[in-house]
Amino acid sequence: MVLRPLDYAVILGYLVAITLFGSWFAKFQKTTRDYFLADRSAPWWAICFTIVATETSTLSFIGVPASAYTGNMTFLQLAIGYIIGRLLVSAIFLPAYFRGDLVTSYELLQRRFGTPVKTLASGIFLVTRSLADGIRLFATALVIAVVTGVPVSWTVILLGAAMIVYTVRGGAAAVIWTDVVQMFVYLAGAWLVFVALLNRIPGGWAEVVSTGAAAGKFVFLDLTTKPTAVYTLWAGVAGGVALTLATHGTQFTLFLVIGIMMFAYYQHIPPPAVSRADEILPRFVVGTLTGGMAGFIVAAIVAAALSPSLNSMAAATVNDFYKRYINPGADDRTLLTLARRATIAWGIVQIGVALGSQLMNRSVLDAGLSVLSLASGPVLGAFLVGVGTRRVTTGPMMIGMITGIAALTVIWWTGVLAWTWYALTGAAITGVVAIAASAARPRSRTA
Repeated sequence: MVLRPLDYAVILGYLVAITLFGSWFAKFQKTTRDYFLADRSAPWWAICFTIVATETSTLSFIGVPASAYTGNMTFLQLAIGYIIGRLLVSAIFLPAYFRGDLVTSYELLQRRFGTPVKTLASGIFLVTRSLADGIRLFATALVIAVVTGVPVSWTVILLGAAMIVYTVRGGAAAVIWTDVVQMFVYLAGAWLVFVALLNRIPGGWAEVVSTGAAAGKFVFLDLTTKPTAVYTLWAGVAGGVALTLATHGTQFTLFLVIGIMMFAYYQHIPPPAVSRADEILPRFVVGTLTGGMAGFIVAAIVAAALSPSLNSMAAATVNDFYKRYINPGADDRTLLTLARRATIAWGIVQIGVALGSQLMNRSVLDAGLSVLSLASGPVLGAFLVGVGTRRVTTGPMMIGMITGIAALTVIWWTGVLAWTWYALTGAAITGVVAIAASAARPRSRTA
């Protein structure tokens, strides 16, 4: 059960086109301002699209349907937390931002706590972003391997190379504008799967509702208080609020409904044999769709993966480490060369993470989001302390963040809490320890 020649042509055509499109922006990359900020010329709507494209990744495309296929819609409780988190951002942070009291979170950390805290936060970002995007790259390679028979390792290398090429050549402008294209591609792919399933289920939407309801698939509230349960109302709200305060949320309803529709569909025919739930969507696509549709959907899944963080990671490397500690007087030409090398290096790191992820036996959705939650907690805790009090200084804040990281590492290793609690728990531990450490020692000047 593999793709047809027309499907391969669609996928290859998409990969070549998006790489060439991203590389086209190379002629505009003359300075680090161009490379990192697209010379601040990108319109607001393109920025909005790239945010959505970055948040709605392959983890959403294959992981969320798999969650509903094997379980129900309780994943939506995390989205409820996202909504509450966005309201809190609007009420608490945006007024201060427009007054000029706040800029970016890292700049706030620099201004309030000095270089050490900002450097630590930047280091956390680099490590966890590499892990999360490496897992996302693996998820995409898993899909390609399922539908083509090409080994996962070779697929990881091919996709990673394409991502590196257009990011290195095109910089931030390439990332923004390819994300605009890719967002529409993978949303179109998701709707194509939705329509294809609806047309193939005997009885149509009524059958989806009746079958899903009978199996409890439409349950989206879980009021249990078990701390190791991932998708409960309390964990969803806590995790969603904290993740939104630290990053942003996304919308998952379409992907959850697709998972329920696949469940209803496979009540009428034998389901495909899969080694993990994440394979169920690609198995449906390659086994039922013809006329190039399967190729388009696989290209959509690829699009959801090729929304890289490499540009922002290179920016952090250059600005927070190289310029700060190695060569403060470097000229712009040197920095631009280093930025491109850093992009390649972090791309190779993500490829390595993706290759190593083959040993992972958990859902790619949970794995990716848990990594982001591990990073969000200590940084969010430092940000909230920086906004809420002037008492805490550099040393106590460093103690708080290191303690938060250590505590979350233990929690993750022992499994005493579900990942949806990581961000809130890490923020709370970081803030409490920083305030306590500040109260226990004489106040010192910020570095």
